[in-house]
Amino acid sequence: MVLRESKLEVGGWKIIDRGDNSVIALSGNWVARVMGADGGVAQRVLVKKPRTIKFESQTLGHWDSALIAFLSDLRDAAAINGVTFDQSGLPPDARRLLTLVSPEAAKASPVARAPFVERVGIFTISVCAELNETAALVGRIVLRGGVAVTGQAATRASDVFDCMYDAGPAALIIVAIVNFLVGGILAFIAAIVLRKFGAELYAASIVGIGMVREMAAIMTAIIMAGRTGGAYAANIAAMRGNEEIDALQSFGIPVFDYLIFPRILALTGMMPVLYAFGCAVGILGGLLVATVTLGATATSFFIETQNSLSGSEFALGFMKSVAFGILIAIVSCRVGLRAGRSASEVGKAATSAVVASIVGVIALDAVFDLCANVLDI
Repeated sequence: MVLRESKLEVGGWKIIDRGDNSVIALSGNWVARVMGADGGVAQRVLVKKPRTIKFESQTLGHWDSALIAFLSDLRDAAAINGVTFDQSGLPPDARRLLTLVSPEAAKASPVARAPFVERVGIFTISVCAELNETAALVGRIVLRGGVAVTGQAATRASDVFDCMYDAGPAALIIVAIVNFLVGGILAFIAAIVLRKFGAELYAASIVGIGMVREMAAIMTAIIMAGRTGGAYAANIAAMRGNEEIDALQSFGIPVFDYLIFPRILALTGMMPVLYAFGCAVGILGGLLVATVTLGATATSFFIETQNSLSGSEFALGFMKSVAFGILIAIVSCRVGLRAGRSASEVGKAATSAVVASIVGVIALDAVFDLCANVLDI
């Protein structure tokens, strides 16, 4: 039997048809930066539907990933078409590398899990590093704040006013709705409990103290963490992914003065205003429920509220709101700055900022209440 042999010269390889088998003779240097990508290889090799694909590499010169990519594509196409891929004629190193890029090898060789002590150490180091970066950011805020007072900071007034509008007037509606409902809920709870003792009049005290001392500050902070804090983190993460922050640095524009400081200043300044607005709206919500469920009059409700509140209650609430604003702004900006450079990192940054801010607000509120209890405020 005489074997028909036909040769097709294509770059550094050629096909030799020997009956039902196809032999690919490799020659020359296979270097990626010189050869580039050769598309349509599988179609040309499998056009005659051979039973087996074999290789000859006697004249093969230097090679790198270009050869492995060529062989991997050909092997995948052969597997789909039911053709046997005989790699015995390849260099031993090429066969080993080809095995490593096999999908089956990737599934069969899971990544070994680090020991528990090592994982704890890595986590501890990452936490300490993050605390160090956060402390550095807080220190920069203090230092640049002093510079800003003297008017020497590179922060533009227009940026601060834009951030203040977004964190203040633009958030009034959602703050009003939530605090109004919270004030009504407090009045409902007070009505259920106090009606049993015939002390419905003190529902105004519960609503007033609850809103001024606790609920207005914490609910407003949670709203701003989800609305403004998440937006800060997503915006900065998107700028980082689009290399806008790198562009600012290349032009000599201080990123902190241009991006971070206006947001921190705006949110810190607007939080007490939103807190006071939330207190007023929450008390109105409690008044509405008290007049409907308890039959109280507006005059008696406001008089009892005024008698139950003191300056220390408002001072505590204002201090909470300022601290919550600083916390949310710092956490959100820090999360945005350490985000990755892919599009998916923008959503992750927003989610992480919201979660971390809300948890931090609740924990900080507990610290405030503990200190107020110790100081008998």
